[in-house]
Amino acid sequence: MAAPSARCLWRALAPRCGWVLPGLEQRLAVPATVTPGTARFYAAAAKTAKKDAKRGRQEKVKDKPPPRRRPLMTKPVDDVYLTWLYRRPSYELQQAVGMLKKFQQLDFTHPKQFVYINVFLDMVLQKKKKVDPFSGSVTLPHRFTDEVNKVLVFTENEQEAEVAREHGAAIVGGVELIKWILEDEIQADFYVAVPAIIPKLIPLRGKLKRKYPSTRRNSLGSDIPKMLQFFRECHEYTVEDENIIKTRIARLDMPTEHIMANLKTVIHDICTFKPSNYDPIVRKLVIRSSTSEGLLLNLDGILPQVEKIEEKEEENAVEEDQEKPIQESVST
Repeated sequence: MAAPSARCLWRALAPRCGWVLPGLEQRLAVPATVTPGTARFYAAAAKTAKKDAKRGRQEKVKDKPPPRRRPLMTKPVDDVYLTWLYRRPSYELQQAVGMLKKFQQLDFTHPKQFVYINVFLDMVLQKKKKVDPFSGSVTLPHRFTDEVNKVLVFTENEQEAEVAREHGAAIVGGVELIKWILEDEIQADFYVAVPAIIPKLIPLRGKLKRKYPSTRRNSLGSDIPKMLQFFRECHEYTVEDENIIKTRIARLDMPTEHIMANLKTVIHDICTFKPSNYDPIVRKLVIRSSTSEGLLLNLDGILPQVEKIEEKEEENAVEEDQEKPIQESVST
């Protein structure tokens, strides 16, 4: 007995006159059989065709020219415009600080809110070398907070320890503090030490990392009062995400001149971490308050003026070469 599906197909193919092709019903009723070898052949062919199609699409994408991006316009004409069609405006430092103060008045926000800067850095030196992420400390010309940093002093001399306590050291001690620091029982904002004890503090190098006392950070020396005065009042900043520094520099209710002076002090200190014969380390600078949008600053007048010694030497060499023929002609 033929299968119902085969019988229906046979009836559809048979002529209306009623005659039947010999053996058609039997052939339609028997299912087709596929050998494993045939299945592998068709599977391999389908896989090859799929790869060829994918390769063809990739070649078309490569041959397709990149879409032309419309050049951004410089300045909008109307008050209402699409921001992504225009270049981000940059402002002079004094103008930007005045805008932040105006925003605070219009928004009725707290007048003593902090002022922040976002510094985007160019860490590239040459080829594959670059400046390692760093942290710095600087004394601002105008303090904007009454907070005092907690400083720990390493010394085994009783007289030095007494001097450290008199000048405001939060913790003073010797090698007995190492165990408590490793176990996080004692923590401080800054760690300073005298040279005599530094060989005994090597176990703390991995724990303290950048805060480990060193002459480069001015946290290793014999002048304990000077180190304590600096680190108790200094402002610290750190590189985040490999090339960004986000730090506060002032309060919005401070005079504009004080905010500008604090910002320039921080920027000038950041620029010392990259040799002056390379491009400036500060690539982009944004200023904002706690509740305002960020304003892009024009770097002219903010970055330190670096004299190019090499150019001066070349100019002097050229002048000497020009003077030599004159001297020779006079002597002859």
